[in-house]
Amino acid sequence: MSRVRTVLGDIRPEELGACDAHDHLFLRSPQLPGQELHDLSAARAELAAFRAAGGAAVVQWTPYGMGRRAADLPELSRATGVRLVCATGLHQAAHYDAEVLDQLHGTGLTELFVSELTEGIGTTGVRAGLIKVAGGFHALDAHARWTMTAAAEAHHATGAPLAVHLELGTGALDVLDLLCDELGVPGDRVILGHPNRFPDPVVHRQAAESGCWLAFDGPSRAHHVTDWRMPEAVRALAEAGFGDRLLLGGDTVVAGARSVDGGPGMPYLLRRVRSRLDAALGADLVDRMLTEHPGRAFAADWP
Repeated sequence: MSRVRTVLGDIRPEELGACDAHDHLFLRSPQLPGQELHDLSAARAELAAFRAAGGAAVVQWTPYGMGRRAADLPELSRATGVRLVCATGLHQAAHYDAEVLDQLHGTGLTELFVSELTEGIGTTGVRAGLIKVAGGFHALDAHARWTMTAAAEAHHATGAPLAVHLELGTGALDVLDLLCDELGVPGDRVILGHPNRFPDPVVHRQAAESGCWLAFDGPSRAHHVTDWRMPEAVRALAEAGFGDRLLLGGDTVVAGARSVDGGPGMPYLLRRVRSRLDAALGADLVDRMLTEHPGRAFAADWP
């Protein structure tokens, strides 16, 4: 039977509740110096604010080697009452030191992903519930192909869903060609992040035809086409018959974006984005995007 793998154990999909399907409690990268998400008390306050807004679950897409603080996630979940899903996987090469990547090339990436999904992350006992990988800007480089190949192999071994960072929303069809056509991952096991950052309705429909999930995320980023074009893009997909393939997330990646630090943060998804999408799509579909859809997208028949 399919279950969603949270940091406190596996649950039925319908138990997930209102879910931020793409966000970050902790994250560090050499690409974001001085903007790290690493403060434990701020993470707890952000989750509490999300809970107060009606949120029940957060899927953290922070992968291996980017400061995900897996050991702290169970207690955060217990303290706030918010269910948390943790990721394994690997981001773009630019987010890692060369020594880390050299070591992973030598030890086996597939084995790492499978171990973190089934046995746990290090000595924490926390098992990951998804694999996060990333494409490039309108292309897939050798690093992306390496990580996606390992992710596909780990999927075939475990059934885990694959979540993909689309760089500025681009490259969706290349990702699907590789993962689904070449590597045999079923479309409904792939979640594409950031399609709203490249709001091409034709590409959106072509991607949705694969059966994949489209995670519209990162609200209130003024330098991206997010809030003001999101209702239009989501409505177009729903009218084309793909309303059952849609997810919503916040994608908080720097400290200043947290609501407790003055940004929109996780609560914004429910406090502002939800009402705007209700007006464009109807509350019933938006409710499913926040509850039913994440339960289906992140569930797996775990070994």
